[in-house]
Amino acid sequence: MSKIGRKPIDLNGVTVDIQNHDIHYKGKKNSGTYRLPAVLTASVADGKLQLHVNESASVKELKNANRVWGLNRALLSNVLKGANQDFEKRLEINGLGFKAALSGNKIVFTLGYSHKIDFELPKEVTMEVDKTGQKLLFKSPNRELLGLVCSEIRALRPPEPYKGTGIKYNTEVIARKAGKTKAA
Repeated sequence: MSKIGRKPIDLNGVTVDIQNHDIHYKGKKNSGTYRLPAVLTASVADGKLQLHVNESASVKELKNANRVWGLNRALLSNVLKGANQDFEKRLEINGLGFKAALSGNKIVFTLGYSHKIDFELPKEVTMEVDKTGQKLLFKSPNRELLGLVCSEIRALRPPEPYKGTGIKYNTEVIARKAGKTKAA
């Protein structure tokens, strides 16, 4: 039995309709359909969604049921949480003259290169920039897309260990290295 798969998912105001292996959900921020694999079934009781292993599955499918069970429970939990509230990620830009500016659905980065970098934001992701242009807040109901966008932006100028300049997550700690020292 999967420890994660057994945990019930709180619905917190999200309406759920189960039809065979399709779970239709609707919340304040997002709505859609999540498809479960044939090995799993779902049921709703007391405002909680529970995933179960399908007894009619073949022996070969039951061997991998625990991995599929826990994975789909975690993914479905994120989808249902995102239907009610947005996920947030914060990035910080460090460096002299390094900044970001929002124009429409594009972000224009000045990161010390000979050119500016334009980054197209997906429709589901919104961004806020502070006055300095160095603190970025990203919001989206889709956690997977939010993580992908933030990692792509961080890859534009990863933080370097000597001066600490670049783009980093606000919770990330950069391991700093000592520079060259003079010979005495």
